[in-house]
Amino acid sequence: MAVSLRLGHQGVLFGLRLSQFNKLLWPRQPCQDRVRFFFQSPWVLGVSPLKVEMPALSPTMEEGNIVKWLKKEGEPVVAGDALCEIETDKAVVTMESSDDGVLAKILMEEGSRNVRLGTLIALMVEEGQDWKQVEIPPPDAPSPSATDTGSASTMTPASPSPSPLPKPITSGLLRLSPAARHILGTHGIDPKLATPTGPRGLITKEDALNLLKKLPASEAAPAAMTTAAPVPTPADPIPPPGSRPNIPPVSVPGKPGAPGNFTEIPATTIRRVIAQRLTESKTTIPHAYASIDCDMAAVMKLRKDLAKDQIKVSVNDFIIKAAAVTLRDMPEVNVTWSGDGPHPLDSIHISVAVATDRGLITPIIRDAANKGVQEISATAKVLAQKARDGKLLPEEYQGGSFSISNLGMFGISGFSAVINPPQACILAVGTSRTELQLNEDDQTLRTQQLITVTLSSDGRLVDDELASRFLDKFRANLEKPQRMALA
Repeated sequence: MAVSLRLGHQGVLFGLRLSQFNKLLWPRQPCQDRVRFFFQSPWVLGVSPLKVEMPALSPTMEEGNIVKWLKKEGEPVVAGDALCEIETDKAVVTMESSDDGVLAKILMEEGSRNVRLGTLIALMVEEGQDWKQVEIPPPDAPSPSATDTGSASTMTPASPSPSPLPKPITSGLLRLSPAARHILGTHGIDPKLATPTGPRGLITKEDALNLLKKLPASEAAPAAMTTAAPVPTPADPIPPPGSRPNIPPVSVPGKPGAPGNFTEIPATTIRRVIAQRLTESKTTIPHAYASIDCDMAAVMKLRKDLAKDQIKVSVNDFIIKAAAVTLRDMPEVNVTWSGDGPHPLDSIHISVAVATDRGLITPIIRDAANKGVQEISATAKVLAQKARDGKLLPEEYQGGSFSISNLGMFGISGFSAVINPPQACILAVGTSRTELQLNEDDQTLRTQQLITVTLSSDGRLVDDELASRFLDKFRANLEKPQRMALA
């Protein structure tokens, strides 16, 4: 029996002599005609793809930016491979593949901004399928309401009857806002045609715009297009004695200023989220502030002693340790605000503000009260570098209970920081300074190395008395680092 088989990208074609085909099915009814039958494979019309959508890489993420694709079209992909880098509202996170296959089509190129969650960003196919023949799914069909609205709009007349022009004002004083006066003067429209809706008969900007829409295009032509000499504006009539002055005062409109040169810098996703959260914090949280000076002489001496043993730690590492130990001693400060009131926390995770090119981000030193200063230092260095590189994982910057912002390295003597919700407090640390102080015991002068720390606290959770006790306890822990290390 002669059977021919041909394979191709477009499908599989089978050829079979009809006589042999009939002998197989009906041996007693031979047929001498030679006819070739063709059967087309079901996948000839295209390859069904695996959809890759924009994922939610943080709890507060609503959209993201495609920073870089780590795979190219046609490359094989194994589950767990890095597909692309996505800038979320917190950091740049690497998106991993959840399927095996081949990356067939990239739908959102590098640099795509404000991509909403669930948006299709790429297509994959299974191994063995022709990735070049992948079918791009059609866009989602419009909702019935949108369709009805569209059909209804097509039924409206193409040229609606113009609305009647308002009757001109023939009596009384004309009172125009500066914006309305500019609009009407630019387009050469008589202000008497406007219908005032503002207080005490004031013609507002909206009144001028509504009048501009009602007038024909020929009547609303800009006055700047005419070449006639400008007509001087007649002086307004003097109001009768005892009447109230014009509010706002009548002003003569001038020519609009020439547009200046500027460069528009688009805000990154992280910068927009920072602005949104800071605004929310300052407008919804009652901030209270308290400051205290801490003597860093003992910390400086201990740092020198550790440096002799090749142990390098920073002043900020001791501050993190002191804050964590103080929170452990005063659990009433280690709380957050929820919808129904204070919520105690069972862990002490210190968020440390790190400045990056994308803005401030706060990686977390977890269980800082149970870590030594050297371990805190090593962890902080690793997290700070990952933050600057945009490689922080979500669990490395989410869930802190207390924040520390240190601007002392930039020469700032003291400042007040904005609370990072839902946390209750943030500690602002300034630079160290040298001061002379009189020793009351022997009336001698001694040198002090002081820093000023300011606690910003949520007044709903930490009142002034509790904040004062916290700062006093924090200073005691920081000024005796040996005892703090043993705590």
